[in-house]
Amino acid sequence: MAKRGPNPRPGILDIAPYVPGTSGLPGAGTVIKLSSNETPFGPSPKAVEAYLAQAPHLSRYPDGSAAPLREALANRYGLDAARIVAGAGSDELLNLLAAAYLGPGDEAIYTEHGFLVYKIAILARGASPVVAPETDLTADVDAILARVTDATRMVFLSNPNNPTGTYLPFDEIKRLHAGLPEDIILVLDAAYAEYVRANDYEAGIELVATSQNTVMTRTFSKIYGLAALRLGWAYCPSAIADALNRIRGPFNVTGPSIAAGIAALEDAPHMEDAVEHNTTWLRAMTDALERIGLTATPSVANFLLVHFPEGAGKSAREADSFLHARRIILRRVENYGFPDALRLTIGTEPENRAVIEALTEFMDGDR
Repeated sequence: MAKRGPNPRPGILDIAPYVPGTSGLPGAGTVIKLSSNETPFGPSPKAVEAYLAQAPHLSRYPDGSAAPLREALANRYGLDAARIVAGAGSDELLNLLAAAYLGPGDEAIYTEHGFLVYKIAILARGASPVVAPETDLTADVDAILARVTDATRMVFLSNPNNPTGTYLPFDEIKRLHAGLPEDIILVLDAAYAEYVRANDYEAGIELVATSQNTVMTRTFSKIYGLAALRLGWAYCPSAIADALNRIRGPFNVTGPSIAAGIAALEDAPHMEDAVEHNTTWLRAMTDALERIGLTATPSVANFLLVHFPEGAGKSAREADSFLHARRIILRRVENYGFPDALRLTIGTEPENRAVIEALTEFMDGDR
């Protein structure tokens, strides 16, 4: 008789695993990878230096609460360090929030095209995900509030949103918060906040400072170029920070990551150069795509959601294959509800020009 091993908790095997963007292609030759919203500037040289300087100390445990990084963040943003929780990427913090506050019988809301990790975190705790429709590919406050029930415990909102690049202005965020009962946590996922140059945007610090049920999560993976180190942070009300600190791993952030994060924060010119480059090329790429017959959802982040026509040999799937043949990788986004779109990260100037050249060839083919 065949032996049977242990089974995971009911529901776990029903969760669709997160699938990251393609990171490589078979064969030799340089690959232009614009599938994961990584900064084309890479990390600050100061961050790299700080990381390497930790090599002789790898036998030592890091600070258990990432206190030096939390102090650096507090100084950078004018925050209370005791209310900052560091994590192995903001993904870990999103999962810690779900672990601390969600369970069977609970509900958590996210928007129609929101970050896929929200659904995974909710289902992994045995809670029920509730999807709020969007309007013009943008979160809709009224639609979110209409789905709040007595079972709702949390609302996840990516602002700006991935993969659309759209955002809610701060007045709408405040209206959303005001409409939520005080026992529901509003999680503002601001992974792309540093790129936003809209005057009506606020990442969430003000709401966290003035309420007991708002959490803002941030990451070093995007504009700071430290994606490989898995480094993120959350700013929380004191009670929520206490809850997260009780269940997180005691050394969940590595020493080299702490050192690199502090150095990255200190190199403001490196970040400002990345923002300026992104602002220039976000506009230029949008215009270039329109000239060749494609449309992109207006974005305030470091990527564009590019929409392709259905059929006639010009679909997103066919464009993806065409680009792969030219060793260019964009992000397929069917899992986000966009079978006819690809997400394009803003890259270096040569990379951006190469993508436009390839897409121009694709759209002109067989004309």
